[in-house]
Amino acid sequence: MRLGVLDIGSNTVHLLLVDAHPGARPVAFASHKRPLSLVQFLDGDGNINDAGQHELIEFVLEAWEFAAKHKAEDLLAFCTSAVREATNGAAVLARVKHETTVTLRELSGSDEASMTFFAVRRWYGWGAGPILDLDIGGGSFEMALGQDELPELALSVPLGASRLTRDWLHDDPPSAKSVKELRRYIRATLKPAVRSFQKLGRANLVAGTSKTFRSLARIAGAAPSAAGPYVKRELFASDLGLWAQRISAMQIDDRLHLPGVSDARAPQLLAGALVAEAALELFQFPSLEICPWALREGLILRRLDQLVSEGPLQPAPHVTQTRVPAEPQTPDAMAPVR
Repeated sequence: MRLGVLDIGSNTVHLLLVDAHPGARPVAFASHKRPLSLVQFLDGDGNINDAGQHELIEFVLEAWEFAAKHKAEDLLAFCTSAVREATNGAAVLARVKHETTVTLRELSGSDEASMTFFAVRRWYGWGAGPILDLDIGGGSFEMALGQDELPELALSVPLGASRLTRDWLHDDPPSAKSVKELRRYIRATLKPAVRSFQKLGRANLVAGTSKTFRSLARIAGAAPSAAGPYVKRELFASDLGLWAQRISAMQIDDRLHLPGVSDARAPQLLAGALVAEAALELFQFPSLEICPWALREGLILRRLDQLVSEGPLQPAPHVTQTRVPAEPQTPDAMAPVR
């Protein structure tokens, strides 16, 4: 069957279509995405302004039509920290549903961390033992640790790369003082969270599951994405320290010349590097592995598990079930199945 996952993140909005069935790995069929940093549309009161809402609604309509065109049978639509933490988040979700018929479900930070961990466990298998997963998003930083399919502890802290760049790094390149103050803030925010994990023991494997980690690993010499998902990619703390120092002295335009760095990621690359560096230091690991599966794959795999155990697909608590018609129709004619 063909499944769709519509991911409204803090940095990008992304529809991924995959072909999958229970017991098989999901294979990407097509995707449609757009850089959209919703945090850049926040006003002084923390509301997503009308321009940001318009951009979001426009993309949801595009994604809905794209899914219908390619005959997706089911669509999971969710949003993460950008909408979750906006003052008018509930009103934005209501407007999206009214104007598109698509119900976006809010993932909590712990849900996000748990579903990403679930994908990582499926990728590496039981033989990996206890896993620590780290994920740097645009608005938040998720951590999860465990030895089962779902983590024993999953936490989210407000250390997303886009958020930190907006709040702390105002100059291009940033001043040495602002970088120093941001380093101090990141460590002060991370330390209580890291202490919470200490009682669970030490992981055998540390995984990084976000575009920020992939970009940093590529800069540090890891294989490009064209080499495929099965090539082992590592990111070392020693390289992070070196590159964080180099990037802090670079203007945003200069960062674009680094391998694997896009226009959308270049401004927030330094903040992401500082979070990654602090996390490996505080968790006391010399390196991590880049995992090609993350949140979207976790949600897809969970939905496939429901097929096996329950027969027809039932909505998970944090996602919505929608049924896409076989032939494209106008948005008004496509209402989600309740």
